[in-house]
Formats: sequence, structure tokens, C-alpha cells
Amino acid sequence: MKTIKALGCCVLFFGTMNFAVADSDDRFEHGRKPHADKFSIALIGDLPYSPAQEPEFVNLMADLDQAKIAFTVHDGDFKGGSVPCKDELYQLRFRQFNDSKHPFFYVFGDNEWTDCHRAAAGGYNPFERLSYLRGLFSPNDHRSMGKKQLPLDRQSPEFPENIRWNYGGVLFVGLHVPGSNNGLTTRADFKVEAEQEYAQRNAANLQWLQDSFALAAEQHAAGVMLFVQANMWDFIPAANLTGYEDFIVALAAETKAFGKPVVLVNGDSHYFRIDKPLPSKLPSEVKDSEFPFIMPWESSAPRLQNFTRVETFGNPNSHWVKANIDRHDPNVFSFEEHIVEKNIAP
Repeated sequence: MKTIKALGCCVLFFGTMNFAVADSDDRFEHGRKPHADKFSIALIGDLPYSPAQEPEFVNLMADLDQAKIAFTVHDGDFKGGSVPCKDELYQLRFRQFNDSKHPFFYVFGDNEWTDCHRAAAGGYNPFERLSYLRGLFSPNDHRSMGKKQLPLDRQSPEFPENIRWNYGGVLFVGLHVPGSNNGLTTRADFKVEAEQEYAQRNAANLQWLQDSFALAAEQHAAGVMLFVQANMWDFIPAANLTGYEDFIVALAAETKAFGKPVVLVNGDSHYFRIDKPLPSKLPSEVKDSEFPFIMPWESSAPRLQNFTRVETFGNPNSHWVKANIDRHDPNVFSFEEHIVEKNIAP
């Protein structure tokens, strides 16, 4: 299998691949024995979206159960944005995630709560849906889902969905950064409450991001992998991205200071890709502080080489991405697409 080093700028890939990310060391201090020096994990998201896709999700989960992986991460949107936000559907997903043979982690998407105000989704109060989502998927425990479980840390009782765990000398971090402009796109009658919710959650996310990178440095982690739902770069017009500006700038600063491989996994736009959207210079280091962060493809600025974005498959493509991790490899991360044969459209 061909290995491709992550030294280029904004690359899109299709077909079988192995994509490596650059630079790290292998020191690890955590107070407990690492799980393994080499392991693989599964990345999925934005599915299943409809009743018609439910059998494909069953096929996908069966494929994952047979895979040699340490755990699976779903990066949000476990239903379509116009599918009714019923308790019964959420409970079904909870059971499906917990039926996973491997430990299973999940980060919140917009379709599960902020988009529930849509008439087709049932016209729910999105904040009531968020409360229900937290109560079901982020209970007061410190374990993953799945038949086998792994320990994790939660940020706080207010934001229990923000999680992190260390496996094999790499720090994994889940943050609640949904699509729909980070939850700001909503019905007019929910606008004030949406802005208040965003302000509190955004502050919590920034703190969790900062604390997690500090922990990674303290532990001498070989790398950091972050999971969010939102695609923070590729929606036009850029006005639909204003809710992500603080996070992107903080992410760039933390990644640059960390200096080792950092991967951000997101879903949202259902387009499997691996690229480098972060410029090497921070906003404080350039005259125009917006263009390279919000519309990176419009800039020829050098990319931040220790940062890579991976976007997972999504509706209508019910497949998964395999991340291979080797903390002794200077690149730490590499990636392969995995096509579920039963889900290939005729």
C-alpha cells in the first residue's frame, strides 16, 4: 500500500491510501502502562440518515465488529437533519452504539439537537433535545459505550459530552462543535437562547481544547487526535462559518505550540477527504487575520505541517476510515479507507 507523507497543501484523496502525518517523539509518561505501541481505530459519522439507510448501518457495524481495531469514534449526526427527533430513535442509536464489540465513542452533531427546530424534524425545542441527548449519551460516568469499555474523562456536569482519553500514548479529545454555524443557525424565536447557549459552550470548548493540549504536553503524548462534527472551512458564504472563528484560531495556536502531529476528525459535509486547511501563520502574524482561516483554499500561504484534517464518509456512503497509530513512528498517524462491500450501490 502506498504511503503518502502529509507534506503537501490541501490534498483530496479517493481510493485506497495510507496517509501519514509528520513529526513527533515517542516519550510517554502517564502513570499507567500504555495499551499498545501500534493500534488502529475506526472513524465514522453522518449516518445512518434515513430508514432506508438503517440496513447499511447494520452492515457497517457488523464490519467494524470483525475489524482489528481498538475502538470506534462516531463524529456526530446519527440521523438526517429532517428526520423527526424522536426519543425512540435516540434510544435505538444508544442501543446500537452499545452493541458495538469494541469500545465506542460519540460526539454530538447538529442534526441531533440544533436542527430539530425544523418542521420536518418535528419542530422541537432544540435546547430540550440537547438536554435529552446529554442525559442519554453523556451520563454521570467515565466510561465509553460498547460491550468493551474504556475509561474517559468528562469536562464537567454542564458539558459532559466533552471527553478525552489516552490510549497507547496518544491523547484523543471529543468536543461539542456542531454544524449549523456551531448551533447559531436556528429559528428566529430561538435566536436569543441560541446565542446564549453558543457563548457558554464555545467558552467551554476553548477551555477544554487548551486544557487537553496542556495535558498532552505534560504526558509527553506522541500526538493528539480531536473529534468534532462541524466542517469549519468549506461552507460558502463565509458568514455561515462565523461561529467557528474562535475555535479555529485557538486550534491553530495550540497545534503550533504543541509541535507534534495533530489530527482533527470531522464530518458534516459527507465528503471523505484528507487535507491541511490551517495556515502556518497565526492571525496575529499576518495583516489579514481572516482569509487564511475561513477560506484557506483562497490562499497560497504555507500550511501548518503538523496539522491534518480527516473528514469521514457520510450519507449516502456507509463506509469507514481506519486510522493507524504508531507512537514510535515520527508520523504517528496514517489512514486507510474501508469500503463495506454490502453497502456498495449497484
